[in-house]
Amino acid sequence: MYKTFSELKKELRKNIQGLKKIKVALLGDTATQFLNIALKGTAINDGFDLEIFEADFGQISRQILDPTSEYYEFNADYTIIFESSHKLLGLYYKSYDSQTVFADNKIAYIEDLYKTVQVRTKSRVIYCNFPSINNQVFGNFSNKVESSFVFQQNKLNYLLSAEMAVKNNNFFITDLVSIQNKWGRDFMFSPNIYVNTEMVLSLDALPIVAHHIIGIIASLEGKFKKCLILDLDNTTWGGIIGDDGLEKIQIGSFGIGKAFTEFQYWVKALQKRGVILAVCSKNDEDKAKEPFEKHPDMILKLDDIAVFVANWENKADNIRKIQSILNIGFDSMVFLDDNPFERNIVRENIPEVCVPELPEDPAEYLEYLYSLNLFETASFSENDSERTKQYQVEAQRAVDIESFTNIEDFLKSMNMVSDVQAFNNFSKPRVSQLTQRSNQFNLRTVRYTEQDVEDLMKSKDHHTISFTLEDKYGDNGLICVIVLEKKTEDTLFINTWLMSCRVLKRGMEDFTLNTIVDTAKKNGYKYIEGEFIPTPKNQMVKDHYERLGFTKQDEKWVLSVNDYETKQVYINNKL
Repeated sequence: MYKTFSELKKELRKNIQGLKKIKVALLGDTATQFLNIALKGTAINDGFDLEIFEADFGQISRQILDPTSEYYEFNADYTIIFESSHKLLGLYYKSYDSQTVFADNKIAYIEDLYKTVQVRTKSRVIYCNFPSINNQVFGNFSNKVESSFVFQQNKLNYLLSAEMAVKNNNFFITDLVSIQNKWGRDFMFSPNIYVNTEMVLSLDALPIVAHHIIGIIASLEGKFKKCLILDLDNTTWGGIIGDDGLEKIQIGSFGIGKAFTEFQYWVKALQKRGVILAVCSKNDEDKAKEPFEKHPDMILKLDDIAVFVANWENKADNIRKIQSILNIGFDSMVFLDDNPFERNIVRENIPEVCVPELPEDPAEYLEYLYSLNLFETASFSENDSERTKQYQVEAQRAVDIESFTNIEDFLKSMNMVSDVQAFNNFSKPRVSQLTQRSNQFNLRTVRYTEQDVEDLMKSKDHHTISFTLEDKYGDNGLICVIVLEKKTEDTLFINTWLMSCRVLKRGMEDFTLNTIVDTAKKNGYKYIEGEFIPTPKNQMVKDHYERLGFTKQDEKWVLSVNDYETKQVYINNKL
């Protein structure tokens, strides 16, 4: 799945017109020219055009601490800080009198850099952690010697997560340690290249590291995998359920069955994290569901599957059916199938879907999938585990609506209730996540980290509103985010309006606008101004403001607060 460095270099020759431009600062303590190329090539492959400011190596402190530096003049969206384990070891050797607190001192330095960046810019910081070097001064005993480099490096990597990433919403870690654990130190690092070029990453490792870094940026920009679609026979379990029968399919704790069981545990963990699971199988539906319902060793159950499609039709057509039910982009889907023919059918017919080339041996499935880092994310909230249930409920709504002769009667029957609140510490993670996940119903496609949401909560020039939606079928959770910005004494600007596509056609747009107008009236505004910024994915809302009664003025849409007539809706405000 990874392109070589030479292949990434060729990506730079492509026509990148129309790709989203992102400004990235690359600051390193060793040579980063080739990493620069790998990042640009990977970004183009993923649909982004990176403009990179690359400082001379060894200038991290100067660029960040000097307010007049080129770094601040560049005004990056993202700042990548690449400090190497080799320079770290050299610094450790010089810290003769303070080696027992070396990690603490280093983390304090990193925290100072981060806080300085945050005070002066809005840049998100991506920091690379430190792949291990065992200098063998103490051998295995180094783990019991607090002053040893091995002990201090392990402590530093822990502190990067516990003290920096967990506590700072705009700080993200590229896990070079896990990359080295997977691919090996000799693969990652070449002593000869380092000595002669000051480059610590091998040419073979550069595409993998770039993939991980761009994965973080892409997820923050709203481009990531949301759905895993599973074939069943010889993918989710061993054998063919229709031929072998329930008792003879291979899952459990023995032989190759162990590989399928561990694969299912991994899939289940993804589902708990919020990845939507779907099934696309060539089988009779009742036969395909039988292991989920009756086999004692199945880890996955029917309750874990949002959409279950089993028939004898073309798998590409069935994936289209799954997409229409979930209402998410094909490019946010991953399809796993052991059959090369089926994989190629999907690739040829729906090229946007990610279709990994699974190994022939099921024992190798997991290690291969681990290496791809398919499900990078920049957020996690407790609501994520409810996502499967929400999509199952939505499918039931779609069936029930067919029994009503008109939509008004159906909407009345749903008993819809919305909890309308300003952003708060409880909703902050979900608000941030929704801004990163929503691409279709998103008028301006502004992305927020949790730190950005917190800043909005404290701002005197912004009004924030979040909406949940609950009905007789279940709770959809937080489904709509509004950020209103004071433009003038008379005008309130809709900085952000986004909504989950799961709740379309229920009057939520009208309910939201009623709330926005009420907010404007209470705060003395005469006009509400909206804007539509087109992207490849949000064309469904290009006429949004026109449909709601706004009038176009130049490139903006304007609504008079005093002339507005409250729209009829069948949603009640939760008290």
